[in-house]
Amino acid sequence: MSGIVPAVSMMCPQEQVSSSKALRVCHVLPGPADSSNMIFAKNQILALSEAGVECRSVFLQSRTSPVVLVREIVRLRRELVQFHPHLVHAHYGTVTAAVCALVSRCPLVITYRGSDLNPGPGLFSLRSAVGRLLSQCAALRASRMMCVSTQLKNRLWWKKRFVAVVPGGVDLQRFRPMAKAAARLRMGWKSKEKVVIFNAGFDATRKRLDLAEAAIGMARRWCDDIRLEVLDGSETQEQIPFYLNAADCLLMTSDWEGSPNMVKEAIACNLPVVSVDVGDVKERLAHVRPSKIVGRDPVEIGKALADILLQAERSNGYEVIQDLSSERVAERVMAVYREAVRNMC
Repeated sequence: MSGIVPAVSMMCPQEQVSSSKALRVCHVLPGPADSSNMIFAKNQILALSEAGVECRSVFLQSRTSPVVLVREIVRLRRELVQFHPHLVHAHYGTVTAAVCALVSRCPLVITYRGSDLNPGPGLFSLRSAVGRLLSQCAALRASRMMCVSTQLKNRLWWKKRFVAVVPGGVDLQRFRPMAKAAARLRMGWKSKEKVVIFNAGFDATRKRLDLAEAAIGMARRWCDDIRLEVLDGSETQEQIPFYLNAADCLLMTSDWEGSPNMVKEAIACNLPVVSVDVGDVKERLAHVRPSKIVGRDPVEIGKALADILLQAERSNGYEVIQDLSSERVAERVMAVYREAVRNMC
C-alpha cells in the first residue's frame, strides 16, 4: 500500500502506552455512524479522545447481510493496516466482536453491554441465541473484556478473570439538575400534571411497556393526573436532559438490561427512579433518595410510583453519580487497555 509506512519503535507496547497520548485504539461499533444507536459508546470514545487517546472509529453497516458483512470485513482490515493500532476495542458482542476476533491480530478488548449476552424475547429469539453464542466465542480471542454490570459478567462462560466491570459513563456537563419549571416551559408541559418518563427505545416489548402502562393505571388509584411520557428512541441527546428535568419520575420495567444509561442520566438530573431489579439498577440506586426498587407486579409498581409522585421531591442523585462521570470512566477504560497490551512485552 503505497505511501503508508508503519511507525517503528524500539519500545515494547507496554512502554508505548505508559502515557495515554501514545495509545492508538481502533473502535469498532455496530450500525451507521449517524445513528442514535450506541450513543453511549460514541460518548465514551469522545471522552477517551479528550483524555489523549488516539482513536479511530469503524462502524459496521450490517451484521446480517453476508455480502455487506464481507465488504465490511475487507474495509476493517484496510483500516487496521492504515491506522496500525495498539489494540482493537469492539463495543458490542455478537457479530461485531466476532468480526474483530476474526480480523484483528493485535490485542482485542470487548465491551459487553446487555442484549449481546442476555436472553432475547419474541420472534428474534433464534437470532438472539446465535448472537449470544458469537459473543461467547469471541471472548476466547479477547485479551481483556469489560461488562457494564456484574450480572453480565456472570453470564460469560469463560475467562472471567480477564473481565472488568465498567458501567458506561455519564456526561455530567449535559446531564445535571436544572430548574423544573424552566424545563417544563421548554417542553410545553403543564405545570401541575405528574409526568412519568418511560424509555421504550427501539424495543417496547423487551422494555415491558405493557407492564409500565398497567402500573400507571394502578398508580392512578392513589394519585390522579398522571401522564406516561414514552420515549421511542427518536429523541436527541440534547433533548433528553430537558425530559428528565421536567419529569417527576423515571419508570423502568425491562425484562433484561446491562447498565441502562437512562437510569444513570436520570440520577444525574436528580430525577427519582422506580425500577424493577434489572441489570445494575439496584446498585446504582443504593444511595439515591427518593427512589425505589420493586417487584414485577403492577400493583406494587403503581403504589411505589404514587408514593414518589406524592412526595414531589427531587433526589440526591447528582452527588451520588460523580464516580461515573465520563472522565472517571475513561480512566478505568484506559487501565483495561494497558492490561490488554501488558503481556506483549
